[in-house]
Amino acid sequence: MLLHTIFVIALAAESMSAALAAGRRNMDWFGVCVLGCVTALGGGTARDLLLGHYPLLWVDQPAYLLVTTAAALFTIAVARIMERLKLIFLLLDAVGLVVFTIAGCVVAMEMGQPVLIVIVAGIITGCVGGVLRDILCNDVPLLFSGELYATVSAITACVFFFGIQAGMPMDLMTIAAMAVGFTLRTLAIVFKVEMPRFVYVPVRDQSSKR
Repeated sequence: MLLHTIFVIALAAESMSAALAAGRRNMDWFGVCVLGCVTALGGGTARDLLLGHYPLLWVDQPAYLLVTTAAALFTIAVARIMERLKLIFLLLDAVGLVVFTIAGCVVAMEMGQPVLIVIVAGIITGCVGGVLRDILCNDVPLLFSGELYATVSAITACVFFFGIQAGMPMDLMTIAAMAVGFTLRTLAIVFKVEMPRFVYVPVRDQSSKR
């Protein structure tokens, strides 16, 4: 119940952040709704397709489509106010990342998947929606731009999975994993901690600049 409640809140928050991205790209209302749904539900859909977990998340729970669509449309009405709450939405995005990661782990664990697949399922659920959003907005995905995003998701998945394996209650490990993941992501945002970047300039390009 705890995870489900936070999950629904995270769906709405992810949809609203995607709607703002759609507005920056001057999308019409239909595009805003589509981008909101894809961002909020894309990770879970990709996970279900890869694991053969049917019915898909939003097919089994059509109410999730209503939540994400309503959140996207609501954003259109209050966009000017939300622009002033950028930090809050970054923090809500962090909540969405860790909650979706844990939800992905739960699905894989219920299917009896091994530890590596459980962790990968968590990362896919937490991160793929944002990747799809950025691709549809013609941006370089945040996941590949140095942000500590997938790393935080992986750590969250490990804390949750190994805690459950150690016999800890699921509600306790849900809170613990959320606390660890949210703290790491928040610290990364505040202190601008990034992954090392790979910068490669071919020798011929260096020669042409001389």
